[in-house]
Amino acid sequence: MDMRKLVGRNVKRIRQEKGLTQEQLADLSGFSQQYISGLEQGRRNPTVVSLCELAMALGVSHMELVRSVDDE
Repeated sequence: MDMRKLVGRNVKRIRQEKGLTQEQLADLSGFSQQYISGLEQGRRNPTVVSLCELAMALGVSHMELVRSVDDE
């Protein structure tokens, strides 16, 4: 699977599990809602720093954002 799509799916899944809207995640992470939306759709190519900042905002390890669900 494309890494951008994998990260996007994981961000969306974890965000929804935490009961957060894209706007709320944007506020927590410092990224725009448009960036979060593009990321979740697999259109953004996040940097390592961005992944770490998003993981901190979501309260998970950065590895959760790059892990395939097949790894479970």
